[in-house]
Amino acid sequence: MSCKDSPKASAYDSSVSSSVEFVEESYKNGADAVVAALERAGVDTVFAYPGGASMVLHQSLTRSRKIRTVLPRHEQGGAFMAEGYARASGKVGVCMATSGPGATNLVTGIADAYMDSVPLVAITGQVKREMIGRGAFQETDVFGLTLPIVKHSYLVISPDDIPSIVQEAVLLARSGRPGPVLLDIPKDVQQAPVHPRRSEGSFGRHKPVPRASDEELEAILVSLEMAERPLLYVGGGILAGEAWEALRRFAEKTRVPVTTTLMGIGCFPETHELSLRWLGMHGTVYANYAADACDLLLAMGVRFDDRVTGNVDEFAKGAKIIHVDVDSSELNKNKRAHLPILGDIHDTLDRLNGMLESERRPRKDFKAWHAQLAQWKARYPFSYRPVPGAILPQQVVEELFRLTKGEAIVTTGVGQHQMWAAQFYQFTQPRSFLSSSGLGTMGFGYPAALGAKVAFPNRQVIDIDGDGSFLMNIQELATAVTERIPAKAIILNNQHLGMVVQWEDRFFAGNRAHTFLGDPRNASRYYPSYRTICEGFGVPAEEVRRSEELRPALERLLAAETPYVVDVHVPYTEHVLPMIPAGMTVRDIILGFLPEDDPASAERGRAS
Repeated sequence: MSCKDSPKASAYDSSVSSSVEFVEESYKNGADAVVAALERAGVDTVFAYPGGASMVLHQSLTRSRKIRTVLPRHEQGGAFMAEGYARASGKVGVCMATSGPGATNLVTGIADAYMDSVPLVAITGQVKREMIGRGAFQETDVFGLTLPIVKHSYLVISPDDIPSIVQEAVLLARSGRPGPVLLDIPKDVQQAPVHPRRSEGSFGRHKPVPRASDEELEAILVSLEMAERPLLYVGGGILAGEAWEALRRFAEKTRVPVTTTLMGIGCFPETHELSLRWLGMHGTVYANYAADACDLLLAMGVRFDDRVTGNVDEFAKGAKIIHVDVDSSELNKNKRAHLPILGDIHDTLDRLNGMLESERRPRKDFKAWHAQLAQWKARYPFSYRPVPGAILPQQVVEELFRLTKGEAIVTTGVGQHQMWAAQFYQFTQPRSFLSSSGLGTMGFGYPAALGAKVAFPNRQVIDIDGDGSFLMNIQELATAVTERIPAKAIILNNQHLGMVVQWEDRFFAGNRAHTFLGDPRNASRYYPSYRTICEGFGVPAEEVRRSEELRPALERLLAAETPYVVDVHVPYTEHVLPMIPAGMTVRDIILGFLPEDDPASAERGRAS
């Protein structure tokens, strides 16, 4: 067994036992041992595409009565399905592929899970042990290839180690800061007899969950008492730590307004009076102004991503920054904190709430701060200007929100449609907005919707996608049909790579550099015909070109008991606004008006 720890694997759950449980059990071969170990770890679904080096594993999966095997039509699609399953449920997603090209097709999904801290176990077949390093057919060093993008990895050399390795892998993927774990298993190891070892695995050296000290928690509360304009800036760590209820209680007790990252959407109800929704490049104006004007920034489960901070030196420049994270490598990495705290976010918020309840501290109401925020909220809501005769993408998302009452799980690809989904669908439940945020992976949306629908078959799961992103993994429509997974998709079809077009318009004088996806000989013709493609896969689909057709089409989509696609034709000239250009500050925000008409001009700068 070979393994690798990255700096991300800095802390494990206290629920992880000090040794790997040994189970006295006989196995036909190593592949049976893999499947049995997955079953014991509670895995109920594997997204797996077979090949020469993994077919023994697939034979074992056919004998499992506890694990459902979903066959994607591309290994990347399988990885995104496993991610969608994990992001929606909080459980570990499992994907599997053969060696060589099968394994390399998983790499984008593994990197995506690494960037967004998604618990994922990726299992790859490998050539026989004696052939490793000799350039055998379909051999690739996936262990070495993925070293920078995994939390932990194994090249399984001994079949006797399989039961403990698989259990370790699942535990490690979900513990501490979650992330992807790779198991690379040679074909002859899968075929070999197994005699499990009575030995402790690497979790025998596990580290306890880091806890903030009482003094650090006291410092947070003292800082709150001294502040006049505090702000909670929270992210995906709240979801990974399942701390959303503790966050809501803390915000309500302290009356501190809350803004989230894109990864954190849903961890705090966006309809709550204390919500400023999300901040960053295309976030709310008022959240960005709040971050610029606050005098205390409580950053919890965030990494100060560049799409949030812009010019990081100027971000929250006038604030005292307290940063709480379970991963020590994130503290002071992008933005230096006045008080960096290494600690589990759920434990930290629970103890803070207990201190607030027991100590009868004087509470501030921050009335002046809330009055300022209310003015900004009223003046700068997410908005758009209707275009006669056209359906705008923002209208589509708004209509879907009205019809679903905000109760759907929404996935997205990457681009303008991703931002509009986040802006115009108000999320009130955790794990209901699933999007490739860190890596920004086109083609993520529909496969992720399939994985989420497997996890929650009784909830509406809808992919809001762009035509460019949808086309990248359109083959997974076949998976939806054959596996009977009724995930839906809405395509905001503008015939262009919309976000790149927006940047071309803003920063390159509108020069089109290979961003038109339509027919260059007939720009008025929408090509390809997604309705025809979908029907070829056996998926009902319809095109929407007129505004009066939109609501009935969405109603049919929601009522369908099968996969269903609605292709909505929208203009490519629409931009996602507001926008803070990359590397700039809130004072450079673009609202869509000419400079002399910009209503934000008088507001720029920090509130006094």
